[in-house]
Amino acid sequence: MAYLISIPWWLKRLHNKGLIWSRSTKHKRIYLSFDDGPHPTITNFVLDTLKENGIKATFFCIGDNVLKYPETFDRIVKEQHSIGNHTHNHLNGWKTDNIQYYKNILQAAKHIPSKLFRPPYGKIKPTQANYLLKRGWRIIMWNSLSADFDTSIDGVTCFNNVKSTMENGSIVVFHDSEKAFDRMKIALPLLIQYCKEHHYEIRAL
Repeated sequence: MAYLISIPWWLKRLHNKGLIWSRSTKHKRIYLSFDDGPHPTITNFVLDTLKENGIKATFFCIGDNVLKYPETFDRIVKEQHSIGNHTHNHLNGWKTDNIQYYKNILQAAKHIPSKLFRPPYGKIKPTQANYLLKRGWRIIMWNSLSADFDTSIDGVTCFNNVKSTMENGSIVVFHDSEKAFDRMKIALPLLIQYCKEHHYEIRAL
């Protein structure tokens, strides 16, 4: 499975300048995000963990999952976490016709009231990005990937992936999905404990 834990500067420059990879800050602060939910068991585990530690995060939700699990989505909103659009059906922008891609995002937007957008797999064409940016969307990428979706590694490795790449202002990605849960449920508490011990603040976008 090919992926990058941290995005090199030169690759960011190849992408549209409007994409947000991190936040500029001198403070010891990271921005925690979760993709692919909501899921009634897994997202609630995340929400319970965050609540126990007084942490807010950002959830990039799939529109179809919001329709399937509205109570879980409502809990995310009620507990004042940030929400974002992750398309309605987890579409790969590189493999999707532009019109179909836009329609899928707008379909999700009917149920996800947010102008934050994260492209599934991080794959979005420049034309697609420009379309969204011109219409006031903020496209949120990342610079610290846990890779909790990778079934060939374990949760401690996922934690180490984040620990080794995060810096002030990093946007960190986990997944509240069935595929990622076995690793995320280990890595997330480890990251929270590490941040407490090293005086990192964890915030939502």
